[in-house]
Amino acid sequence: MAEITLTATTGRPTGSRVSNRLRATGKVPGVVYGLGADPVPVTVDWRELRAALTTDAGLNALIDLTIDGDTKLSIVKDMQRDPIKHTVEHVDFLLIRRDQAISVDVPIVLTGESEAVERADGLIDHLLVSLTISAKPADIPNEIVIDISGMKIGDTIRVGDLDLPDGVTTDLDDDDPIVSASTSSTAQESAEIEEADAEIAAEQSAESEAEAESEAAEEASEGGAEGDEG
Repeated sequence: MAEITLTATTGRPTGSRVSNRLRATGKVPGVVYGLGADPVPVTVDWRELRAALTTDAGLNALIDLTIDGDTKLSIVKDMQRDPIKHTVEHVDFLLIRRDQAISVDVPIVLTGESEAVERADGLIDHLLVSLTISAKPADIPNEIVIDISGMKIGDTIRVGDLDLPDGVTTDLDDDDPIVSASTSSTAQESAEIEEADAEIAAEQSAESEAEAESEAAEEASEGGAEGDEG
C-alpha cells in the first residue's frame, strides 16, 4: 500500500470559535494520538487531507504525518462531518507501527452478475458492506472482492467463505452472512398466486368428480328402481 505525506501544524488554540475560523480558511482541526503519546491538537490543510483520502485505500490510507519536523506513520481513525454540508469538521489521526497489527474496516465489493438469480427474478442482498479486519499496515487490503456470478436462489456467502489475504484476519463469526440470493417479493407473490390457483383448480376438479360420481350413483339407483317396478 502506497504511503502519503501530510503536514500537520501544532500549537492551535482549542474551542469552537477558533475551529470555525480555521475551517473558513481551508484548514481542518484535528488531534494526533496513539503509541502511548499524549493527544496533540493539530491543524491540516483540507485540500491535502482530501487528496490523501481519495486514493484507492480510502480512509485506510497510510499517512506519513509530519509534525514539527518529525514524520510518523498514521491512519485516519475518525472523521467528523457536518450532517448537512458534509464538510469535514474534525479529524483524528492514530499513530501506528509498521510491525504491529491494527484493526480497520475494509469495504466489501461485489463483482459479477448471477444469471441464475436474474432468470428467477431474484434479488442479491448485500448484508455486510465492510469487514473489520486485523493486519499490519502494509497488509491492509484496499477492499475485499466477492464474485457473485455463481450464486443461485437460496445461496448465502458468509464470513467463513472468504479467502482473506495473507496476514489478514477477522474476529467476526464465520456464520455471519455477507451476501444472500433470495426470491423477490414480486416473484414470491406470483408463486403464491400460482400455488393458490393450483389449489383452487384441484378443489374444483375434486368437486366435479364428486358431483359426477353422485349423479352416476343416482342414475344407477333410479335405473334399479325402474327395473324392480317392471
